[in-house]
Amino acid sequence: MLNYEKLSEPLAATMKKNIENGSLPKMAFDEGKVLRRDNEKDRANLIRTAFIRDIDKIIHCPYYNRYADKTQVFSFYKNDDITRRGLHVQLVSRIARTIGKALGLNLDLIEAIALGHDIGHTPFGHAGETYLDELLYEHTGRHFSHNIHSVRVLDRIFPYNISLQTLNGIAAHDGEMELLEYHPQPLDSFEELDRQIEACYVDKKNVRKLVPATLEGCVMRISDIIAYLGKDRQDAEKAELLKTDAYEECAIGTYNAEIINNLIVNIIENSYGKPYIKMDAVHFDALKKAKADNYDLIYKNDKVKAELEQTVRPMMRELYEKLLDDLVNENKTSPVFTHHIAYVNKAHYKRTTPYEQTEPNQLVVDYIASMTDDYFIDLYAHLFPESSLKICYKGYFD
Repeated sequence: MLNYEKLSEPLAATMKKNIENGSLPKMAFDEGKVLRRDNEKDRANLIRTAFIRDIDKIIHCPYYNRYADKTQVFSFYKNDDITRRGLHVQLVSRIARTIGKALGLNLDLIEAIALGHDIGHTPFGHAGETYLDELLYEHTGRHFSHNIHSVRVLDRIFPYNISLQTLNGIAAHDGEMELLEYHPQPLDSFEELDRQIEACYVDKKNVRKLVPATLEGCVMRISDIIAYLGKDRQDAEKAELLKTDAYEECAIGTYNAEIINNLIVNIIENSYGKPYIKMDAVHFDALKKAKADNYDLIYKNDKVKAELEQTVRPMMRELYEKLLDDLVNENKTSPVFTHHIAYVNKAHYKRTTPYEQTEPNQLVVDYIASMTDDYFIDLYAHLFPESSLKICYKGYFD
């Protein structure tokens, strides 16, 4: 039987009274303290406040469109009902804004972090991220992480002058590491952000050490988990991989709507008026168990992994080596020049160093990470027309 929890009567009464009296807890990040690389530009005004400016920049980033055709979990399906990354970031934003509004947080900062958090993600989901990380490390000894690359997209590839608070929230959003409590860790300079980012390139373990500097970043981080936990189960059923009754009953429920509701309610119940974000132990343990079930039944499913290993992994290696060779040998007819470098340069942002002078491996990584699933497949077919490697989509009527 479905179970939808509600706020306790004492908290509900307190929140109602605070709303009526205009005395909500003042926990939101103060926009007067926003920091940018160039604080003389992008000043807030009455219409476009600091984080509305960040949101606008992110939505109008050329790579934002590409969310629509990037795998969330399931590749190789012609099925518009299976989640792509474009829907995922919207779900994260919606969940985080619901929590943030109840807690009196800055909703524009939450939205900016949520909409930008995966903009640097590879095609083919976390498998694509793993393969690209392996290739970059093999060639340079450096690592690729999608959250760190999302910062690079919005701060370096397209130098938008995004706020430190938004970039930190994006960098520290790692939804693979759940916590019982999320305590913000202040960050007050781009020098420190740059140091943290560089440390993640050198050692991927440092990604897990990143901590959001704001409550808004903390809310977005837990909302990332909430958004995919039940939704991935829905998608697994649509992909005919599993039935919902494959999952064990637990305190947060087994269906997407239950999971979202019950975790939102519990977070608000335990975080209202506090300088941290928290769940109770029962809900936290249930979240961990549900996430572990997803890994065992979905993400590590042999069928899902085998298809990617047999096709995308070798295809990405061939693409990487071919594009790198084209850069080193200055083959100006290559798509890495005509489709990528020229595309980025059309943005006409002032740079101290021209984009094409970026280290070649980084340029290849930038290009591959920017691709949608379909573009990756078409580019591979264009560059390797005689290859036996083919990706076969499961159609609507298969």
